[in-house]
Formats: sequence, structure tokens, C-alpha cells
Amino acid sequence: MAYTGLSDFIADLEKHQELHRIVTFVDPVLEITEITDRVTKNNGKALLFESTGTRFPVLINAYGSDTRMAMALGRRNLDDAAKEIIKLFEIITNSTGSVFNSLPSLMTISGFLPSRRSGKGKCQQVVHINPDLTMLPVLKCWPHDGGRFITLPMVHTFHPETGKTNVGMYRMQILDAKTTAMHWQLHKTGASHYEAWKKARRKMPVSVALGGDPVYAYSSTAPLPENIDEYILAGFLRKKKVKLVKCITNDIFIPCDADIIIEGYVDPAEELVWEGPFGDHTGFYSLADWYPKFHVTCITHSNRAVYPATVVGIPPHEDAWLIKATEKIFLAPVKLAVQPEIEDFHMPAAGVAHNLVVVKIKKTYPGQGKKVISSLLGTGQMMFTKYLAVVSGNIDIRNYRELLLHVLENTDFRSDLLFASGPLDVLDHSSDTFAMGGKLGIDGTEKLKEELSGRSSGTPHKVSLSTELIVSLKEKILETNNNVNIINDLPVVIVGLNQNEDALSSERSRKGFRGIETRDFFRLILAVDSTVDVDNMSAVAWQILGNSDPQRDIETISDNTIFIDGTIKLNHGRRFPRKWPNVVCSDEDTIRKTDQKWESLGIGSFIPSPSLKNSVLLCEGADEVIIRRK
Repeated sequence: MAYTGLSDFIADLEKHQELHRIVTFVDPVLEITEITDRVTKNNGKALLFESTGTRFPVLINAYGSDTRMAMALGRRNLDDAAKEIIKLFEIITNSTGSVFNSLPSLMTISGFLPSRRSGKGKCQQVVHINPDLTMLPVLKCWPHDGGRFITLPMVHTFHPETGKTNVGMYRMQILDAKTTAMHWQLHKTGASHYEAWKKARRKMPVSVALGGDPVYAYSSTAPLPENIDEYILAGFLRKKKVKLVKCITNDIFIPCDADIIIEGYVDPAEELVWEGPFGDHTGFYSLADWYPKFHVTCITHSNRAVYPATVVGIPPHEDAWLIKATEKIFLAPVKLAVQPEIEDFHMPAAGVAHNLVVVKIKKTYPGQGKKVISSLLGTGQMMFTKYLAVVSGNIDIRNYRELLLHVLENTDFRSDLLFASGPLDVLDHSSDTFAMGGKLGIDGTEKLKEELSGRSSGTPHKVSLSTELIVSLKEKILETNNNVNIINDLPVVIVGLNQNEDALSSERSRKGFRGIETRDFFRLILAVDSTVDVDNMSAVAWQILGNSDPQRDIETISDNTIFIDGTIKLNHGRRFPRKWPNVVCSDEDTIRKTDQKWESLGIGSFIPSPSLKNSVLLCEGADEVIIRRK
């Protein structure tokens, strides 16, 4: 179904018992985030904070479950949306059949294209010609954020020459009542439009939509090809075209049923502003940098407007369900347009989207796994992928134990690891160079006979160790490591290193493992900092994927064994050339205040703060964003 604003969506959430209303005052500065973090990590409901110190309630965690994500897309489940997208792309890519046979379907699709209407929209029922951003309940999410950030903005821009439009989601830091920073990352279309306006030496019109049908926000995050209108996807998903109206102070068209519109411009001739830090979806603070300034000329909203927000940080968070929807919806386009052999792909939450992608293919010829790796690492937003694993056969890529065994069984570390260097997400903090670093493609496909010649053999993919042997191995490993987890039935060992006590601990650990007959027991040695819980595989995976550069931090211990260093590199034996960010956690005062008011929130049994557990990961300079070099 199509929703006519967030109030309509809220009513449906409430009808399906997917919403908690919170009438107690909750401060948008830190407190809403702390409550949401507790609820999201415990698979809780969407939250509507009705008392925010402004006229606007705040809706958050609206996408944070399979049910709500499907509802946001107007479906009973995500599989329905995926099946319909397949039909859409089959029509678009049909070049062999008669055009007349496809005409009825094409006519149906044309009914979902966005249309422009005259007059004012619902989003312009209330107009503030003298705008003041402080009227909005904008969140300060984490203690060391640079300020308050708009976290679910749909930023509308167009190219000054081609007129091609773009709707992207770029966080916006409030600078004062009439200006924000605009976080256009290096590789994004918004940044490309900005450069074009800069070249034209003209002010760039920008309008920001908040709310409306929740499918709008999803579409603005979707990995569409450049110059494809996001509202085409939105119209198709909602089964109803998006109606657009012209803004009051610029020539941009925005959804008439959005909740809030912020109109303005960016002057490319103006000096950039210092934006950030921001507690990001990586689980670390993204560090401050220079970005364009957005000037607000008008704010409009509907009579029953709701302010939408999201919170990101140490995974999992609400964005995990947005990613899950993308996996299903964009499988068809990838298969039809890029790699027809792809059967499924998955971005685990611990990989925070770009750090790990798993792809399952239907394999029919030798070398096909490597071909897929080479192709995908240059395709669209897949170019940001740091670790890419390709598998084949009867394997559930969302069963991580089964997946790991499958990869290790089918991967020869001498021939099936493809190292490369290329672009990374600007939020990646582990590479020596900003926005560029090492990548690893892993060909974990089942090997055909042509691929088996000269491969390693005799290495079990499963190990079952006796208690006595485990104790013996632990004693040996602990000689050069602070703690250890030997995972029985998996050829994997996880070690914790204390670099504060020994800057060379990583190298000592590697040398120690070379002295153990690792080929008999372990294929994968994972090193993390001693503050990481080595028994928590999700936390270990998040740290390994986030803190490592594959080209720099993977070392072969033997033909059958590799060592991956997922420790903090700042105080490492080698000198790291960049700043290293701290992890994202709430502060003690916010946790205490939330504990005290929990009962008054009316959202169920008490949930302790996830930051209590995660705070052990904070390093030297815990009151600062950057971990200081010793």
C-alpha cells in the first residue's frame, strides 16, 4: 500500500502492534539514541517519541525488523517485492520479444513514473519563510558527535547542464538556525552535482525532504545507477506514482506528501565548513573533515508532520534491515545486468555493508569464481567492498558456521586469494590512504577437476580436539598472546593482544604460531585487541573486518594457514599514517538518566545499555574521538 505521510504509516504500525508510543519527555540530545540503541539491539518495536521539546514527535526504528521493512515497502514480505522487481527488469531488458507484446506491461510501468502537479502540496500546509532549524527535534546521537545531525534526510539536487535529478541520503550537521554542513562523500552523486555547479560558478539549489511514504527514504539509499530517478523505484514499490510539487524558494520538485521540507542552496564559491565527528554505522566515529555549507531559505511541513530519524553505531542497528531489503530487491538487477550466474548475495551486519559481501553463484566452468570477483569489484557501489567471498553449491550463506566451513574447505590460500588495491568507502579508517586501500577476493567455490591440480591437500576442514589437546594448545598460544578462543569443530583460533603493554605483540604472536604445528589444527588465526570478547564471534568479525587492510594485515603462516591482524594499528609496531577513531558508546550520565526514567517510558522490561559492554573497547583518550598515539 502507499502511505500519505508518516502519520499514515504510524497508524498502520500501531494496527499491527509494531509501535511503542512514548509520552514521557525524552531529550533529543543523547537520550533518544540511548533508548533506541537498547530497543534496536533487542529486536524491539518502532518508537514514537511524542514529547521532544518541539511541536514534532520523533519516529525512529521504523525499519528495524523484517515485518516493518516489508510494511515500509507496502508488502507483506520482502520476497514479494523481489519477485516484482524481477518482472520489472525482465520487461526492461527484454530485447528479443516483440515490443507490442511488452506494451501492456510497459504501460503499467509508466503509471508509476513520478509526475509534477501545480499548486501546493500537503508538505506545504505550514510555511516558515523566516526559517529556524531549532524548531526541529534534531538528534545529537553520541557524546562526541560534532553537534546535532539530521540522519534521514532525502537530499534533492540536479545537474546544472543535464537537469538530471538525484535524491541521496547525506547526513546534515546543524551549524546554526539557518545553516548545516552537507556531508557529500567523495563518490556520491550529490558531490558530483556540487562540482558541476562549482564549475558553472552558480549557487546550487538544494531541498531536503523528511518523512512522507517510508519507501521514499529507502529509495534514496538504494544503489541505483547514476541518473536513474529514485522516485521511479519508489513509485513501482508503492504501486502508485509519486506526485511532486515545486518548492517555494527554489526550482526543485519534492514529494507533495512529505512531512517536512527544508529548502535552500549551497554556494560552491563559499569556504567549506568543518563537519563531524559523527558516530557512524561502522561502529566508530567518522572523523571531522571539510564539507559544503547548506543555507536554509524556507521550512515547510504538513499539519500533522512527524520528524523521522535513525541511529547508527556498533552493529546491529536499524540500517541492517535496509541492507537486508537491498539484498533481496537488487538481486534481480545484478543477475540480469551484471552477473547472470549469481544466485544470492549477502552483506552480514558485522561487515557494516561494504566490509564483507558474500556471493553465491551457479558454477559451470573453471575460474568462474575469480571472474565474478574481478567483475563485481568494479561494479557500482560494490567497488567499496573490502572482503568479497564467492561460493557455490548447496550452501546457506546466512548460516555463518556452515559458510565458514564451506569457504575453508574449498579455498587454497596459495591460489584462491585475490589481493588488490582500489577505492574504499571514505568512512573506512583502517587503510593507510584515505578512501583507498587493500581488498581481498576469496574464491570459495566448489572446485572443478580442472582447478584441482597442485592444490593443497590433507588439511581437514573440521577439527575435533580433545579437552587435553585444547588445554595444551592454549598454554602454548598464551605464551605470546593475552587470551585465546579455540573454536572446537572449526579450524579457527582467535587471540587477543595487548598493544598497550607490547607494541610488537602482533609480530610476536605471528612468530609464536609459526612455532606451532598450525597446519594440523588451524587454518585461520584471527587477532584482535585484548579488550575484545574473543568468545563473541559477531564482535570479533566486526573488529577484524573494520580494523584490517587485507593487503597489509594478512600474512601466510603456512600453505594452509593465514593470520589476520584486526587490532588497532595506531600504537602498532609500524607507524600508522592516519588518525584512528574510537568506538561509539554512550556516556555514563546518559546511561544513568535513561536507567532512571526507563519505567516511565512504558516500553516493557528493563534493558541494560549495550554501551556498558561495549565501553571496554574504548581506548586511551576515551573522552575523545581520536585514539591518541602513545
